This record gives sequence, C-alpha cells and structure tokens, in this order.
Amino acid sequence: MKAIVVTDQAAGTAGMTLMERPDPEPALNDVVVQVHASGFVPTELAWPSTWTDRLGRDRTPSIPGHELAGVVSALGYGTTGLSLGQRVFGLTDWTRDGTLAEYVAVEARNLAPLPGDVDFAVGASLPISGLTAWQGLFEHGRLRTGQSVLVHGAAGAVGSMVTQLAREFGAYVIGTGRAADRQTALDFGAHEFVDLGSEALEDVGGMDLVFDVLGGDIGKRSAGLIRAGGTLVSVVGPSEARPADGLAIDFVVMPDRAQLDEIVQRVRGGRLRTNIGNVADLDDAVAALNPTKRITGKTIIRARS
Repeated sequence: MKAIVVTDQAAGTAGMTLMERPDPEPALNDVVVQVHASGFVPTELAWPSTWTDRLGRDRTPSIPGHELAGVVSALGYGTTGLSLGQRVFGLTDWTRDGTLAEYVAVEARNLAPLPGDVDFAVGASLPISGLTAWQGLFEHGRLRTGQSVLVHGAAGAVGSMVTQLAREFGAYVIGTGRAADRQTALDFGAHEFVDLGSEALEDVGGMDLVFDVLGGDIGKRSAGLIRAGGTLVSVVGPSEARPADGLAIDFVVMPDRAQLDEIVQRVRGGRLRTNIGNVADLDDAVAALNPTKRITGKTIIRARS
C-alpha cells in the first residue's frame, strides 16, 4: 500500500516521504480499515509515541496520522461490534502506524459508525478535534450552563469545536487568536474575540474555564484569569502557572465511541460545523502537510476519491 512515512524526528514534516509499505494485519480485536480520508496534527511528530512503541523500541519508519474515516476491510480474531464493509471513523492508537496510508489496523473499540450522509473528509476531521473539545469541556472542565469560557485559538480546528460545543451548552464564549481570525471565531459562535497581538488578555476578567491549546506565555498568563473554583484546561502539557483558587488540568485525548456518536449526530443535525482548511490527495500529502502559507483549520488527506 501507499503511505506517508517518517524516519527523522529532527526533520519534522519536511522529512515526510510517500512510499510503499506492507499492508497491515489485524491483531486480536482489531479491524483493518480501508482509509478514505485521514487527519494529521503536526505536533504529533514531537510525540515520543510517533518514534517508539510501548516498550520504548524504535519503530521507524513509522506512519503518522491518527484520525480516519473509511470502510472496514478485515476483522481480527474476536472482533465484535463492527462488520465488513461498514463505514467507520475514529482515533487510532498513538504507538502504532497511523492513518496517512491506504489501510490501517486499529482496535475496533476506537471506532464508531459513520453515517452514510456524512462525507469521509468530514468524518476524518472530527475525532481529535471533536473528542478533545468534548473531553476538555465536559469531563475535565465540568462545564455548566451559564458559565464563561475563554477559548484560545478559537478559529483553529480544536478551538472552533470548543467554541461551538460551549455555546450550545449555554456558556458565554470569548475566543482568542490573531487579528485575521476574529471573524472566523465569531462565525463559529464566540460572543467576543481578543486579538492576542494587540489587545490585553488580562482585560478579559474572571473566567470559569479557560481552554488552552497554545501554552507558553499565553498559558501562563491564562492562570490569572480563572475565578475562584474555575478550571484551566490544557492540551499542551502542564501549565507553568496555576490558578490561585482553581484547578489546572492537562490531558491527552482518548478514543470514545459514545462521544464520537454524540459529535457526528450534531454534525448531521447542523448543530456542529467542522473546520477543514485544506483537502489533498495522498499523492500530494507531503506538499499539503508542508504548506507555504498559514492554513486555518485542519488539513485532510484523501486516500480515495
């Protein structure tokens, strides 16, 4: 099969290569999925799991990408809950070859049925962004109706999902980002927008929840925005500063079939819009994942038209 592989961590996305790799074999409780579309998060090339397996052994050349939508083409021994030919989408294991390929082996429990009226590209754009938003808001942030939420990177793939779900849940949402992102963030449902380049973040005032996808200085300053009993939720590692009278939680997104179903049903009902910035074929994936200009939203790679 054709796949994108990486062998050199220092090279980043510039070190990606399209090449032939062996077709995957399903292990116990696995399925093999014929990939129609996949997503990619550039930061995953900095994750140890991209380069080593669970025992710390080198696993290069590895295939990156962990979001997919496609069709089940083989079942492993003992696999239940999915069937051959079924449309699925979901999140693959961090320490195994991923989804920037024509086929991928994945645990069946990590996948959910993809309704026939949802395009494969849309399905592939949902798992990391949607699950990160859902888990950060509801599991870790314990969001309640009427609370205030500050969303960093509100025009991005994750931030736009956070904004929409928080707004649907009855929160007052303030988005942040670059000046050029203002209208996009407002279109996704933010009540207000803070330009991090020219406006003072500290003027926002006390927030019940801050959802941080940026880290660094912004994450550190965000700790001071949390009102008593509030929560700073981060997906970029532990914050350098903690709220004086609140919680600081960092987490890694986990596969969850029930949550994927909640997300895709909102897409079908028009309550949730995905944020796709670019779509490219697998043959053109290396160039698409090394863009010469800034892309707002997720890049989706189609393995099949």
